[in-house]
Amino acid sequence: MAGARAAIRYAKAVLSLASDQKAAEAVNNDMKLIADTIAESKDLSETLQSPVISSSVKKAVLLEVFKKSDKTTLSLIDTLVNNNRIDILGHVALKYNQLFDQSKGIELATVTTAVALTADLEKKVLAKAKELTGKNVEVENIIDESILGGFILRIGDIQYNASIANQLNKLKREFTLN
Repeated sequence: MAGARAAIRYAKAVLSLASDQKAAEAVNNDMKLIADTIAESKDLSETLQSPVISSSVKKAVLLEVFKKSDKTTLSLIDTLVNNNRIDILGHVALKYNQLFDQSKGIELATVTTAVALTADLEKKVLAKAKELTGKNVEVENIIDESILGGFILRIGDIQYNASIANQLNKLKREFTLN
């Protein structure tokens, strides 16, 4: 887990530097793009992890893919390449996003539903999340047809289960106990 600890340290350092330069928002957008791109591109992910591909090639690829990034983001890429830690770029990006959201008082909520969230349901979920945490919340929707209907809301270590599958399981337990 040394890579995870290193990713947190790099993310904290970049957030501090970006905040000092009044570029934290721009760098956050870059980090979201980096994290999403690495997660979605198997080729890019394998390139960054490969011990066979030289650091200079990895750097060239990253600078071409993310050429419109903020100078602080490009500096991070350069630093990771120089320190032979470019393989943790995706983890650094994710940790940066988490730290940035924490600094802004924003909590990430995952909402599991049977179908994609409608605008109306998203408003209700955001209201429930704000009620549970007292913080501003961003919603990430996960679709899982096995819950049949309703939703499961997770914010940090808090879970609110309003799914039909959960209600049916409660009824089943009640009938088997009586």
